[in-house]
Amino acid sequence: MMTSWLLGRRGPSGFSWSSTAEEVTAGISASGLTAIVTGASSGIGAETARTLALRGAHVVMAVRSVAAAQALRDDVLAQAPQAKLDVMELDLSSMASVRTFASDFVARGLPLNILINNAGVMAIPFALSKDGIEMQFATNHVGHFLLTHLLLDTMKKTFHESNVEGRIVNVSSEGHRYAYREGIRFEKINDEPVYNSIGAYGQSKLATILHANELARRFKEEGINITANSLHPGSIITNLLRHHSILDVLHRTLGKLVLKNAQQVLHSLYLGAQI
Repeated sequence: MMTSWLLGRRGPSGFSWSSTAEEVTAGISASGLTAIVTGASSGIGAETARTLALRGAHVVMAVRSVAAAQALRDDVLAQAPQAKLDVMELDLSSMASVRTFASDFVARGLPLNILINNAGVMAIPFALSKDGIEMQFATNHVGHFLLTHLLLDTMKKTFHESNVEGRIVNVSSEGHRYAYREGIRFEKINDEPVYNSIGAYGQSKLATILHANELARRFKEEGINITANSLHPGSIITNLLRHHSILDVLHRTLGKLVLKNAQQVLHSLYLGAQI
């Protein structure tokens, strides 16, 4: 009972640790906005896409698993038939896939107000992407870096035509603190003998933070009203630990007592943000 009371205790914002994204965004309209959410077929990406769509945004779900995303889209439409969700294939570990996605999106002539760079992998065994880049760095950072670059002109054009603030959100992690001692090993990113799955994850998330910081600096310098932020989503029950069987079992069982689910963790993304 004590734990339940503490987790439900409301802070100055009026929300608690256990508040959900739907609760935080109640009464907020995202009508007229277009958003891209990467990794929107599961976890916090799926919940982000669902909540934005329920609030009226036109959401493009950028995913590797098209079938899973279409199933989620059907569920949302059953709940809210007026929701606007599109599914487009995107493999962030493949630069060719990123370029194809961006080209196809631009060709559709859609505006772009919100870009949520969410998809990622965590602490996986050593592997190289199709482009010969260590898989965590390729997926978590390089793919999102290229995607953002290819869509920036569309975002700027949307802002100038609508005068509505644009928003880029890089989902990072407190794991950036566990990057290699020297930070990002630019000269050794692909070296398997010195690879450490946690260190590699940390450096990829450190890179996403530096990316957001530099974007914010450039937008301020240009005087354009687009914000760029990185965030730590919190300790959350997702499938990120699927490559670590014992930890995965623990965090899906005992973790339910102390970790947030996707619906709860997203309140930190929406809290205080006027969409």
